Amino acid sequence: MVREKSSFLFVIICLININVKAQEGLFVHKHKFTKQDTLRGTITPERAWWDLTYYHLDVTVNPEEKFIKGKNEIRYKVLNSFQTLQVDLQPPLKITKITQDGKELKFSSDINAHFVNLKKKQKKGSQNSITVYYEGNPKAAKNAPWDGGFSWKKDGNGNHFIATSCQGLGASVWWPNKDHMYDEVDSMAISVRVPKDLTGVANGRLQKIEKHNDNTTSYHWFVKNPINNYGVNVNIGDYVNFSEKYNGEGGELDMNYYVLKDNLSEAKEHFKDAPKMMKAFEYWFGKYPFYEDSFKLVEVPYLGMEHQSSVTYGNKYLKGYLGNDLSGTGWGLKFDFIIIHEAGHEWFANNITNKDIADMWIHESFTAYSESLFLEYYYGKKAGSEYVIGTRRNIANDKPIIGVYNVNHEGSGDMYYKGSNMLNTIRTIINDDEKWRIILRGLNETFFHKTVTTEEIENYISTMAGVDLSKVFDQYLRTVKIPVLENKIENGKLYYKWNNVVKGFNMPLRVKFKTEEIVLKPTELWQEIKINSDRVFINENYYINQEKK
Repeated sequence: MVREKSSFLFVIICLININVKAQEGLFVHKHKFTKQDTLRGTITPERAWWDLTYYHLDVTVNPEEKFIKGKNEIRYKVLNSFQTLQVDLQPPLKITKITQDGKELKFSSDINAHFVNLKKKQKKGSQNSITVYYEGNPKAAKNAPWDGGFSWKKDGNGNHFIATSCQGLGASVWWPNKDHMYDEVDSMAISVRVPKDLTGVANGRLQKIEKHNDNTTSYHWFVKNPINNYGVNVNIGDYVNFSEKYNGEGGELDMNYYVLKDNLSEAKEHFKDAPKMMKAFEYWFGKYPFYEDSFKLVEVPYLGMEHQSSVTYGNKYLKGYLGNDLSGTGWGLKFDFIIIHEAGHEWFANNITNKDIADMWIHESFTAYSESLFLEYYYGKKAGSEYVIGTRRNIANDKPIIGVYNVNHEGSGDMYYKGSNMLNTIRTIINDDEKWRIILRGLNETFFHKTVTTEEIENYISTMAGVDLSKVFDQYLRTVKIPVLENKIENGKLYYKWNNVVKGFNMPLRVKFKTEEIVLKPTELWQEIKINSDRVFINENYYINQEKK
């Protein structure tokens, strides 16, 4: 009965236009969403009744055939009694069978979503498990990591060089799981079986290496902390390993590096940015969230990704973003972009994770902002400020940063640098650097290993700042409008007001006249103030435009 009702809801949602409205600032998303979008993006009845507790993903990778075969044990706690369970796996991969307590179960499939009919009575509070067996030739990545899947490459010596990436697309593109961000598994084992001359690297710590009689080797890894699905990865190559110890806020942290043999000497020099990153980010964000699982950088045949405790790296051992400075200021060439940005995601994406991908700004805005904080830590506040302001040249203002909920829909790519400039603007409003650092650290402590919503993050920052920032968030996250401060100076008076803003926008503004600094509180109505100057200076850290009348 419930299954039929939910299917009906999926059908009527298929071709709707979604209106996203922030107060009086209206933006209309015109998309034709499919039933598959809803099955992927919604907490369906077949997902809601059970809580993930443990995975054991055991997968064999055959590089010559570009074929994988394996199984995933899925353990869960029953929250409410229900007899149908949704598991996700994308074609061309196929589920060969599903078992519970050794008994094979029937299931029905709707392309990516598979609905398992459980024989055993699912009693509230009980702990159960199923095992999903699967195989096939997984989707090959077209443009990893943005259009991911399996990257089947060769290194300079002709050895297989393989990696997975799946953000947005979904982890179900290469392994069966509960493919929704809201429910992170508590811990996970990963076993990857590869040809004997290659090394398999995954998340967490290496527990055991097991050699087989068929010229293959299994690498068994274990993740002790909660992990999101897209953060799970396997990387296969002709790797060598080197490591170091970092004494941080959580004690001694193992930092491991897996790189191709030919790049070892270069990596040992270039990866010096990694402990520098750790020092800066523990200062700004608090303790690295995964001491128990260590920290790794793993070389891969694509640019890089924030896989938890297994950050992947493909920036060709260059400073900046493939040798380029995204800010145009010169500061972006002071660090390796992939090491700093992707490792920054350990705090924002892996520690604090969005419940719905529509709120992906929580991952990307804070981490794009972390680039400037890294610079500030080592080169001073002016350097960080110039960098974040410089990145405005990458902002498109094409659509809102927040996407459409419940249909696996991301917002604008402006979640990176418009988002980071919004955060820098909020810091400027607060005007207390230590309070700002306390807020950033407090986010990672309050929402430690949790999935969150935009509302939770907004409310926390406003509460801790002691300022109602709701209209600021509405303006920058939910519209494409940049606030315009209209102003003019006549007869010893400054006249000013906000334009191009959401209704009720009330962001205060710190300005200078000669040596005097005051705080204006513009609204959408003209206001005036006496000044003894013919010029007004507005702090560039506010992401706004000016229009002089």
